[in-house]
Amino acid sequence: MATRISNHPENTATLNTLIATLIDSVEGYEKSAQDVDNPRYAHMFAARAAERQQALSHLQDAVVAQGAEAQDHGSLLGGIHRAFLSLREAVSSRDDAAIVAEIEHGEDYLKDKFETALDSDTLDPGPREAVKAAWASVKAGHDEMSALKHAVMSS
Repeated sequence: MATRISNHPENTATLNTLIATLIDSVEGYEKSAQDVDNPRYAHMFAARAAERQQALSHLQDAVVAQGAEAQDHGSLLGGIHRAFLSLREAVSSRDDAAIVAEIEHGEDYLKDKFETALDSDTLDPGPREAVKAAWASVKAGHDEMSALKHAVMSS
């Protein structure tokens, strides 16, 4: 985690928490893209992983701008990590509907984390802007996976 001293530890802690969840998200999408049978889903998941990687890099840059070291690994016990452990189980069964459902579950967790950060009044303007920029990816991913889950479940 942070080895340099930041003048804004609340900002750094919030950003690094979001970074860890995004790392889990990227890894989950990459694994799903490799293991899902439907090529359309594989392409969608790979694209979402790439987009999340960009959001992740932007947040890491914001941590460095705060004078701290950015998180470079996923969460160990966080909710999204647990969701992606469930995703690995779904992937091992190669059940596309189960994979989509688990991804959407992880998206719900990620969305909640970002909404909590944005609702906080402790973020300084620079970090808040970085979170808002990453939020665009999170919101789009959540909405896309929610729609996909509903489409898969209704077919």
